[in-house]
Amino acid sequence: MPNEAKDRREEERRMQAAGRLPPGQALTQKFPVLHYGPVPDIDITTWKLRAFGEVEEEKSWTWEAFLQLPTVTLTTDIHCVTGWSKFDTTWEGVLFRDFVALLRLKPGARYVIAHAAYGFTANLPLEVMLEDNVLLAYRYNGELLTPEHGYPLRTVVPQRYFWKSAKWVHGIEFSAVDKPGFWEQAGYHNEGDPWKEQRHQNAPF
Repeated sequence: MPNEAKDRREEERRMQAAGRLPPGQALTQKFPVLHYGPVPDIDITTWKLRAFGEVEEEKSWTWEAFLQLPTVTLTTDIHCVTGWSKFDTTWEGVLFRDFVALLRLKPGARYVIAHAAYGFTANLPLEVMLEDNVLLAYRYNGELLTPEHGYPLRTVVPQRYFWKSAKWVHGIEFSAVDKPGFWEQAGYHNEGDPWKEQRHQNAPF
């Protein structure tokens, strides 16, 4: 065990030096489950994904209809605000920018608010969500998401701490104004950039 811990610390130092591991993070091979409240019991036969807000026309998809949208598979690193990072996680879903292409956004659309179970929301600028590695994901490592990890759908935003990747998503709101989400209202940083260690509101901007 002492040698394993030493090897892990050396690997973390190498990854930080290589610019892959953000400051203050430690590598894990596990996939910790972290969320507030119980795991929801979602009826997939009645679930719908709704796109609304600063759009010319609201749209919604049933589970069957959403599965018909073009998908991609993406391998990426993820970083949790609690201090763990997991490398080379593989997700499948719809690229967010491809999802946006299905809509007609109004000129005032500047922010994306993910709406999830129990009224949970997560907010990010539209420009961040349009980056080429942001997903509406429903598979992890080739399997449908487990309930603990966000079944049936979650956002995956690798360039932000993982609380910004909302689980159990059922709505995507496009907004002209920013709307801090659940964790942001609880004191977490509004941007959540792991490379700047924007963990809490008193972190640098």
